[in-house]
Amino acid sequence: MSLFYFISNVPLILGAEVVADVATEGVVGKLWQHLLAAIVFSSLGIVLLLISFWTLNRILPFSFHKEIEQDQNVSLAIVIASVIIGMSIIIAAAIVG
Repeated sequence: MSLFYFISNVPLILGAEVVADVATEGVVGKLWQHLLAAIVFSSLGIVLLLISFWTLNRILPFSFHKEIEQDQNVSLAIVIASVIIGMSIIIAAAIVG
């Protein structure tokens, strides 16, 4: 197989859409597009996590601050941390699709 044969069939190997995207936007344009999408979706995930934590704090009949810091309730801190991790996993799965 010659080098000319390989170069002439690059669109077939890579797919015409990939070659067309790289040719029109360039690699740097794709990088900025993906970087911007990562920033937007990570910010959205953090905001959703804060909203869900705030909602959880309002629903429960006790104060997180009083129970964890003043009363030294380590078990509540562990439960709240596991709830935050669980919500983070759910939000991340929803964002990724």
